[in-house]
Amino acid sequence: MKCIGSALLVLSIAAAGSTFGAAQDMQGPPKVLQITREFIKPGKNGDIHDKSESKFVAAMAAAKWPTHYFALNSMSGKSRALYFTGYDSFAAWEKDDKAIEKDKALAAELDRDSVADGELLDGLDQFVFTYDESMSLRPTKSIAGVRYFEIFMVHVKPGQMGKFHEMAQLIMDTHKKAGTSAHWDAFEIAYGGDDEFAFFSLDKSMAEIDTGFAEDKQFRDALGDEGMRKLRELEADCIQDSDSELFSINPAQSYPPPEWVKADPDFWKSSAPAAKPAAAKKPAP
Repeated sequence: MKCIGSALLVLSIAAAGSTFGAAQDMQGPPKVLQITREFIKPGKNGDIHDKSESKFVAAMAAAKWPTHYFALNSMSGKSRALYFTGYDSFAAWEKDDKAIEKDKALAAELDRDSVADGELLDGLDQFVFTYDESMSLRPTKSIAGVRYFEIFMVHVKPGQMGKFHEMAQLIMDTHKKAGTSAHWDAFEIAYGGDDEFAFFSLDKSMAEIDTGFAEDKQFRDALGDEGMRKLRELEADCIQDSDSELFSINPAQSYPPPEWVKADPDFWKSSAPAAKPAAAKKPAP
């Protein structure tokens, strides 16, 4: 749907695929999603960064830490890595942090690994999102078999949230009417931004991205001329800016829950390095 207007309408090109489960053991999208974003220095990505990040994974595996996360590496835009950790609530996040703080050995290991990893980075920031079921289309519960994330970011104009929800509902209703295979999970930013939404469409192969573009005509036909006019008006009224990016899951930098490994062992096996005596989780700044 990129051909029908500005980048905002990436909402309508979300391809077929599974949505992600929480980074913990619960099923379905997490209620609270914390994302750490690392910008990688030129020449410091690939195996070099994998080895650095594997120290965090090894430490957590040694401690059998109950909170899990997974990593995405950019396939578009500036070289960067995203680390997704999901929680059932903010209270659960606080409980996890306090448990780590009580372990002095863990804190020391965290510091050492963070200093070493920092040598590879141009910068680091963090964001916190909450799940928005009302703007999610056909969310599923398993990440098994997923390899790619299409991530669509939308910044809503101040005071125009009502029109944004109206536009999102129009797009979702049209996909249902058209019978497309579009799936996505919607998250609203809670900390780290303002009036922003992230839409995640997960793909088992890049052929599913082809499917999303091929279904553009189905969407257009179902929308019709009047619907197209309405969609353009809503877009102009409520969208400040938007962006779309493509990422791939990196198992070497991930600490997945056991059920993910069991469901897709060949893919996740590189995420199980040799155990270390101390434990650490992906650090917050």
